[in-house]
Amino acid sequence: MSGDAGAGVAREPLVLGIETSCDETGIGIVRGRTLLSNTIASSMDEHARYGGVVPEVAARAHLEALQPAIDAALAEAGVSLADLDAIAVTSGPGLAGALMVGVGAAKALAVALDKPLYAVNHLVGHIAADILRPIGDSAPETDAAPVEYPTVALLVSGGHTSLLLVRDLTSDVEMLGETMDDAAGEAFDKIARILGLPYPGGPEIDRAAASGDPRAIPFPRGLSRASDMAAHRYDFSFSGLKTAVARWVEQREAAGEEVPVADVAASFREAVVDVLVTKALAACRDHGVPRLLLGGGVIANRRLREVALERAAEAGVAVRIPPLSLCTDNGAMIAALAAELIRSGRPASTLEFGADSTLPVTEIQVAAREAAEAHP
Repeated sequence: MSGDAGAGVAREPLVLGIETSCDETGIGIVRGRTLLSNTIASSMDEHARYGGVVPEVAARAHLEALQPAIDAALAEAGVSLADLDAIAVTSGPGLAGALMVGVGAAKALAVALDKPLYAVNHLVGHIAADILRPIGDSAPETDAAPVEYPTVALLVSGGHTSLLLVRDLTSDVEMLGETMDDAAGEAFDKIARILGLPYPGGPEIDRAAASGDPRAIPFPRGLSRASDMAAHRYDFSFSGLKTAVARWVEQREAAGEEVPVADVAASFREAVVDVLVTKALAACRDHGVPRLLLGGGVIANRRLREVALERAAEAGVAVRIPPLSLCTDNGAMIAALAAELIRSGRPASTLEFGADSTLPVTEIQVAAREAAEAHP
């Protein structure tokens, strides 16, 4: 297997990325920063009956979807496996079983094709999505100029709610804060269930909230009190909010009163959005960074984008939002991160890496060959 992609690959490497950290099988192909294909096979419908992602079901779905997704991505990109310069895969964080499927497939492809393999971090991949501007896709809501560093990144999804300081995409990413319990996406799913709305909860809460009053119910803002801010200034907690909503609904039902679903949804959504945006802008202010990048599937929430853009403008902070098709988990962002690693001269990963469900964000690339050789 070739291990020095940075030395032998053209300036614009052709990379296939594999993403299987949760319930979406993502295969993406990029040439440098140009998106050629972004194929996603979701198992969401299979999880809907359980009201949330079941790890064993997700892993089996990845096994079934991988080969068809790879074939579809290659066809869309108009390339063959032999044309590829490198393979990239999510090593973590995520569901262990789901990650193992992608890691195994990536290793098999790399060995069979004698191509360098880049094992990368899922969260940093979400940041890398912003460097891709797919032709024919929806235009970004903000300036399309290249991202500048340092930047603060707010990543919000079903599995992660993280606030990062990105000084350099390929070498310096710092975790400022993260959720201490439920991720924001999980909270949306659980509140949707309480309100009798279908899974996934995010889009359903968004629809219900459209006709509601976001100020109708003063739900709490987790970890936002002065006593919390000293130790958890950039951390998130949505369990208290979830409990507050559940108790409010239970009290109305116990009193025989109708639950105003639209108002509950709007007030809950406003509480989540308020905390996310407030902490993100605090990080920008504290670190002197006038830039904020939003990523992750929950960024599809219309109210979150509206509030972030409005309040950031007031604070003099520029906001970047990748095309929504690249905000959810996808293989293109994984390929894009690997392409940037190749651009920066980073050697490929060894085959010794595995699936790491708790991979820290500071580990942008896993088991790089130069690190392995330095510490045999």
